[in-house]
Amino acid sequence: MVNSIEFNLLVIPNFYSFANVKYKITQMKHITSIKIIVLLSVILTTLNMSAQETQDPGAMVTDRPDQTESPALVTKGYIQVETGAFFTQDEDEGFKTEAIGYNTTLVRYGLLDNLELRLGLDFVETRFSNDGNEFDNKLSGFTPMLLGVKVGIAEENGVLPKIGLLGHLRLPFTAGSDYKPETTGADFRFSFAHTLSEKSSLSYNLGAQWGDDSPEIAYIYTLVYGYSITNKLGAYVELYGDLPENNSANHLWDAGFTYLLKPNFQLDATIGSGLNTNQDLLVSAGVSFRLPK
Repeated sequence: MVNSIEFNLLVIPNFYSFANVKYKITQMKHITSIKIIVLLSVILTTLNMSAQETQDPGAMVTDRPDQTESPALVTKGYIQVETGAFFTQDEDEGFKTEAIGYNTTLVRYGLLDNLELRLGLDFVETRFSNDGNEFDNKLSGFTPMLLGVKVGIAEENGVLPKIGLLGHLRLPFTAGSDYKPETTGADFRFSFAHTLSEKSSLSYNLGAQWGDDSPEIAYIYTLVYGYSITNKLGAYVELYGDLPENNSANHLWDAGFTYLLKPNFQLDATIGSGLNTNQDLLVSAGVSFRLPK
């Protein structure tokens, strides 16, 4: 039998050994917890810094409502939608053509810092009349889908403009039967932009287009002056047109306003007509918005 003194001598060392082990385990748990907390803090800080870098792409720059395409690209990883409606009226010796675009949509996606993907689709109805008598054979449906890219070439540097390059294909098989051409259409243009002052800018495009059942190349140009009335309200006036190789040149003008409700939401309105064409009237209105990540 073990007496009480011997029992105490046996128990006390074992107790202290157990307590020491328990203390070490507890200490290790605390160290592990601290490591986890530090690791999580680093991860969250990194994610927060990354989010701060991508959450503020700045105010939108849109390619509507004017005919001039901006060299500015949609920020990488963001989707921007530009949509609206238009009405045009052309008249030549009593024969009138009216076109209504119920939905003109351009979707832009920033794939890289200097590369943007573009997809466009319009739903249009065209009516005809002669001396006030409307014909029954109106056209209605989707026009060929537009697929394209925009590439950033150079940033503005002093008197040198910001430069971009755009190219598009118009795919016949995506169009409704009333607007389906036999051949694929294509266009390209260089886009230039100058900052004139804190409130004004000058932009222009130079390029060419062909297809839509016509082998003839038409050289295209645009020139637009923009002015910021306030931080949210802008106005512009524009001259644009095309010069076909074997036909007369077409020159038109338009002017309008943009209103930036939020950095990622903009309204616009436009009016215009032809200078030497049969276009009597152009009216359009639309909305542009950028989707959050």
